[in-house]
Amino acid sequence: MAKKSPLQQQKETFGDKEKLVDRVVTVLKNIRTSSESDEDLKGKLLAASNKKLIHLFAIGSDIAGKFGSVDKLADATAQAMGRVKDMTYVAKLKTLAPSKLYDLYRVAARRAKHQKAA
Repeated sequence: MAKKSPLQQQKETFGDKEKLVDRVVTVLKNIRTSSESDEDLKGKLLAASNKKLIHLFAIGSDIAGKFGSVDKLADATAQAMGRVKDMTYVAKLKTLAPSKLYDLYRVAARRAKHQKAA
């Protein structure tokens, strides 16, 4: 069976694009504080591709489930990198986009796991 296209995934899981965008906005508001209004964010996300929206929803859900917020994710990333005491670095991590920060965390956690095994 062939892999489903992003449009098929979106229709099967969320129904229509409006519902997907609403879910993404809700997830992003839960994990990150932003000065941008919901309507502005919703307008930008409606113009985004289905693939990007599904990716944002997956990343946001993982962050919310495992860490609760971007601040806690930044702290966990610094811990995995061994730079907990470097407060300027932790502050810089908190300014990164959630998906970039989550990627950094996954790489650092994997690297730390391999270093322990060696």
